[in-house]
Amino acid sequence: MRIGIVLYPTFGGSGVVGTELGKALAAKGHQVHFITYSQPVRLGSFRENIFYHEVAVSDYPLFEFQPYETELTSKMVDVVKYEKLDLLHVHYAIPHASAAYMAKQILHSQGIEIPFITTLHGTDITLVGRDPSFEPVITFCINASDAVTAVSQSLKQSTYDHFATTREIHVIPNFVVPNNEKSDIPSAFRSNYAQEGEKILCHISNFRKVKRVEDVVEIFYRVQQQIPSKLILAGDGPERYAVERLVRDLKLQENVLFLGKVRDTAHVLETADLFLLPSETESFGLAALEAMAVGVPVISSNTGGIPEVNIHDVTGYLSDVGDIEDMANNALTLLKDENKLESFKKNALLRSRHFDMKVILPIYEELYEEVILGIKKAGLARLND
Repeated sequence: MRIGIVLYPTFGGSGVVGTELGKALAAKGHQVHFITYSQPVRLGSFRENIFYHEVAVSDYPLFEFQPYETELTSKMVDVVKYEKLDLLHVHYAIPHASAAYMAKQILHSQGIEIPFITTLHGTDITLVGRDPSFEPVITFCINASDAVTAVSQSLKQSTYDHFATTREIHVIPNFVVPNNEKSDIPSAFRSNYAQEGEKILCHISNFRKVKRVEDVVEIFYRVQQQIPSKLILAGDGPERYAVERLVRDLKLQENVLFLGKVRDTAHVLETADLFLLPSETESFGLAALEAMAVGVPVISSNTGGIPEVNIHDVTGYLSDVGDIEDMANNALTLLKDENKLESFKKNALLRSRHFDMKVILPIYEELYEEVILGIKKAGLARLND
């Protein structure tokens, strides 16, 4: 198949999933064309069967805000037409699904039929989509898609609850790509940042309010009072200053490490004993899954799709949003009992295998084939009329 993938090329979950999906499809022999405004951060070096098409945003003095959606549409039309794509797969509803719909209509007027699949990742539904100014567009684009997927049952239900959609939504969860290569980096990293006998807690996010990173610091503050430990914070974003200020107020500067944006988070996670994810909402909890994939138990909130990934009292613990005391107590329960901690680490690794790329990729391929076949059948039906 020749597949066009449209995504945000950043460190966010939708960009990571879309990029890794494209790389896996290319490895199986499909031709993959990434269409976005800059090279995806997870794309890496040259790979067979992968092509990148940059959407160049022009600087017209007439426009106060540059018309990215229009230029994205034009690029999609161009790539579909001249690369003879079979399918467009757009990640995140705004503005990718609406641009795909416009591209589809333009191509239809030229005698070219191209289906598009929309994958809903979370904030396009749970936050942005509930803004009244966006809701009509998102509803229309969901209904106009040839297929719709969501990354969790929770997100699927949220979509049905808040949008008048008539489309069947297929739940295809996020995935991890196991790394079987052993490295000395984690042990070296650990010895640089934590003394022997100290535990390491970790959090990785985009430091938005919804991630409740200040709760991470509050949890750690309670843990380190009883167990010698360090906290590693990877990522950056609008809440970082507030988090740094809280760290100073609690006099934790010597024990909290800010790494900033990290491209390869797996090595950071491999150094940790626990991963903290106290988010206000998570459509899936990809960061938690990535932690579990390297054998790190998760202390998290019980919101959104997280309970579909992190199993309470098996791979970690779940608490109500904002219940810092319970999360801290759960962390201490594991850190004080080495046997229990090791058991949870094994459980976390085993659980992550349910979300292995090898399990998830065939589900996408089957959906692609079904959608492409549907377009071909529809075209034949029109010819016979």
